[in-house]
Amino acid sequence: NLTQVSQEGSKLRTTKDKMGKKDNSKAKEKKAERKAYERKMNVGVANVKLANEVEDPLGNLPKPFSVFNKNGLDLTLETVRAPDMEEKDLAWAFDTVKNTMKPLYDDAYKNDPDMDEEFGWKENEKKTEMREDLAWYLIARTNEGTAVAFSHFRFDMDYDDEVVYCYEIQVEKAFRRKGLGRFMMKVLEMLTIKADMLKLMCTIFKHDKPMVEFFRKALKFEMDETSFIDTAQEQFEYEILCRHNQIKKRRMEEEEANEENALVKAHGGKQHHHAAGCC
Repeated sequence: NLTQVSQEGSKLRTTKDKMGKKDNSKAKEKKAERKAYERKMNVGVANVKLANEVEDPLGNLPKPFSVFNKNGLDLTLETVRAPDMEEKDLAWAFDTVKNTMKPLYDDAYKNDPDMDEEFGWKENEKKTEMREDLAWYLIARTNEGTAVAFSHFRFDMDYDDEVVYCYEIQVEKAFRRKGLGRFMMKVLEMLTIKADMLKLMCTIFKHDKPMVEFFRKALKFEMDETSFIDTAQEQFEYEILCRHNQIKKRRMEEEEANEENALVKAHGGKQHHHAAGCC
């Protein structure tokens, strides 16, 4: 029956057309997502570049963030790039890190030669890292100019997020337990907000109890989404923590909601649901 064959052919064409439209719609959606990701990356990279071009990040904050006058301390704070630091201060910073951190690295990895080779204390690499052009230092000094505490930090991209990454926070023993470390982290948080970065991040050893207490309890840092999670097969010695810039986070959530609404309107009011997954 020719009529029946014609009708079946018409149905097949209609089905193929629908499938074609569906595939085309998915392709457009993927393309839009890719463009949104690229746009986010480009904006983030440009923002980090701007932050690194500022001559004196601390100078952009209110004056009270440049001084610490509490608990018997009278200190002045400054931000300076590694290439602009005096050699004696760079040497002191490295020695301080080595004395504090090398025992922690040894405790974590020395008993496993393979792990020690990959993750253990590497003196030359650390020394190079602390002198790189992109390394910033927040330094606390006495009235005589002696450095007594510092943080090595960077404005950087962590995956597709703009962040301030705190590589080190070190306070000389005689100046601890006086609120200085907490104040310096508050300054870094303010620099995060001022530069419009999404979060302030750090990596700590899980067995370093004072640091765990400091970051998790005192400063209310949370585990970052990029931090590895222990499993029955594999355990990690460190964790990555963060504290979000809530102003930027809310703004980004609003922008994403607006983009989603625009997509819904573009698809004739139909909500598109995406399956959760890591890949």
